[in-house]
Amino acid sequence: MNITDNMRNRVSREAATLLYFGAEKEYKQAKLKAAKTFGTHFLPTNLEIALELDKIAEEKEGSAKKERLILMRQEALKIMKFLDVYRPLLIGSVWRGTARVSSDIDIIVYTDLPEQILKLLKIFNVDVQRSCWTSVNKQGVTYMSYHIYAETEIKISLEIVVRGSDEAGKPKKCETFGDELKGLKTIELEKLLKENPTKQFLP
Repeated sequence: MNITDNMRNRVSREAATLLYFGAEKEYKQAKLKAAKTFGTHFLPTNLEIALELDKIAEEKEGSAKKERLILMRQEALKIMKFLDVYRPLLIGSVWRGTARVSSDIDIIVYTDLPEQILKLLKIFNVDVQRSCWTSVNKQGVTYMSYHIYAETEIKISLEIVVRGSDEAGKPKKCETFGDELKGLKTIELEKLLKENPTKQFLP
């Protein structure tokens, strides 16, 4: 390993440590702070940090990490089944298989009527804590989405992102890992839980 690679690894580890313990929330700030700590301009990719973050979680949480992942995937499946008409897609760390102790369940659904999702969640005893519209500008185009923050019956944090029905099926890039954000549909998640419940989906 050359000096450059060694420094990138050290910065990756430090950035991942900052994220794991909550000292930083965003990858960009974590890598900048880590680079400053070592007095270097070498910045690792988000993928390098994400993989290091998963290693740290394995070291700190042991077998509980996999047990929690299975439980979170089971909870995600319950939610997705009663939202199935809205084409739910499991994304984030629970899809990737990298969920750690502070992770939540991330699900995308597609509809032009977010209030319908709120009604269904309340019917199925999901504790909705807050919801809001969010706008993101990408390459001059503004995208709107409705975010619902909630807890499942067994107190697992949940975020549901409601996107317009016209966005369903359109390929999206994962900003952290750099690959396609494929996620898992309801039927795919159900199959995974039967066959390989702790499988990881990494580039």
